Amino acid sequence: MKKLLTGFLLGILLTLGSSGVLAQSGGELHFCLRSEPKTLNPLLAADDASETIRYLTGGVLVRVNRLTQELEPGLATSWKLTNGGKTITFELRGGVRFSDGTPFSADDVAYTMQQLMDPALHSPTGDAFRASEGKVETEVLPKNRVRITFPAPIAGLDRLFDQVAIMSAKSPQKEMAVLGPYYVGENKAGSYLILKRNPNYWEKDPAGRQLPYIESVRLDIQQNRDIEMLRLTRGEIHFINSVDADSFDKIAAQDPSMAHDAGASLDSEEMWFNQVANSPLPPYKKAWFTSTNFRRAISEAINREDIARIVFRGHARPAFGPVSPANKFWFNAKLQAHPYDQKSALQRLAQDGFHFQDGTLRDHDGHAVEFSVITNAGNKARERMATMIQQDLSGIGIKLNVVTLDFPSLIERITHTFDYEACLLGMVNDELDPDAQMTVWLSSADSHQWNPSQKTPATAWEAEIDKLMRAQASTLDPKKRKEDFDKVQEIAWQQEPFIYLVNKNALSAVSPALHNAHPVVLRPQVYWNIDQLSLSSEVARNH
Repeated sequence: MKKLLTGFLLGILLTLGSSGVLAQSGGELHFCLRSEPKTLNPLLAADDASETIRYLTGGVLVRVNRLTQELEPGLATSWKLTNGGKTITFELRGGVRFSDGTPFSADDVAYTMQQLMDPALHSPTGDAFRASEGKVETEVLPKNRVRITFPAPIAGLDRLFDQVAIMSAKSPQKEMAVLGPYYVGENKAGSYLILKRNPNYWEKDPAGRQLPYIESVRLDIQQNRDIEMLRLTRGEIHFINSVDADSFDKIAAQDPSMAHDAGASLDSEEMWFNQVANSPLPPYKKAWFTSTNFRRAISEAINREDIARIVFRGHARPAFGPVSPANKFWFNAKLQAHPYDQKSALQRLAQDGFHFQDGTLRDHDGHAVEFSVITNAGNKARERMATMIQQDLSGIGIKLNVVTLDFPSLIERITHTFDYEACLLGMVNDELDPDAQMTVWLSSADSHQWNPSQKTPATAWEAEIDKLMRAQASTLDPKKRKEDFDKVQEIAWQQEPFIYLVNKNALSAVSPALHNAHPVVLRPQVYWNIDQLSLSSEVARNH
């Protein structure tokens, strides 16, 4: 990925470096969230809206620059890995205060680590640090330093702290006291949030001006993407971080300067079946969904090329597995996209006793093969994908019912009641390193979506993935890590707990009123440099 960036990198960095001279301070940045944040606790952020709030408000010890993909100092001015990769020592920035004025110290880092690794909290962020069993020890050292020791080495340990927002051990505001560029000033449930500039934010631009430039950020909760698009064209919001292919082509036709295609993204669209043992599904359907032959057959019956061409207007490619080819180091190049082959699909189903009867596929007990897939209402691309999958599966005698739900209802079903049969959603990847996917692949993790929070692995292949994920996370040898994670990808390709459909391009739309925006592949594409964004002088005056 860096090779693609180097051609224009210097010019952008010069622009970023000089932005303090040219930027207009003030104004209010407007953009939309597509659902209400499930939590404002940064250690529990798992959905996209909550992650957005965490990124805008959370101060981190180190930050991955989304443009260069290099690690940069944050609340820590320096850090050092020792003890074979088990220990990391941070030297902290002095004179920093939380948004409410509470002083920042090593005690806050120790408190945050205690919360993060508390198994009772079930922190998705904490899962990335659980390479092995054992206690994490945090020691506050003299001269504003802190040392954190893990029970086993964790590969890429320093980069993982990009996701850990430091919380205050002493502030009465608890998680609402933050160290990032903004803090939550107002939260009207189901409607909007207003983030206000953190008066104590530590970072300054090269000219010595305190960042961020923009006074406040208004986040309107808007599920309807058509309305979001209309608001962008009217100048009511300043960007859309991720747009669908239809909207992108419309924007490009209307004003090419607003349309930004950063190339193949790390994100994927996929479908999965509910394999939770105690879900309220009939036993015969549980038998279908837990069958490798059934899942592989469904996969082979879906025409991914058509989905990429029709639904995404060519701004996507068929998916291979858990890792996008855009992730050049970690992608297993031996894998191939599952071919569209309905004859092969029927042969696989026959191995499990499925057969045709009057144009309908039936299982060995005579049950007609019919199931429902849920997806989020208002997402036209997913609704179209579901319709195309419905048509493809009809070709092998399967009746697929498409059910669209509002996002909170969908989340409730896939995380709590497990009252669903199949789900079609997307996977957002913020990190290149596989450690960031621990919360998905460990069978004990909450986001092990097809069968979450298992006490012990339900299958031998899930146990093998657990073993491989922990092994790659506990060695510092890049070659060994690559070998282990390649095997994880091979198992996922063979078993297909997720039926990966496409990897989308990173498409965004940015108003000309927003200055210093340079959309990238890594999330968040548009506002990764939020503290250095600025609004045109006219817009700033009008807000």
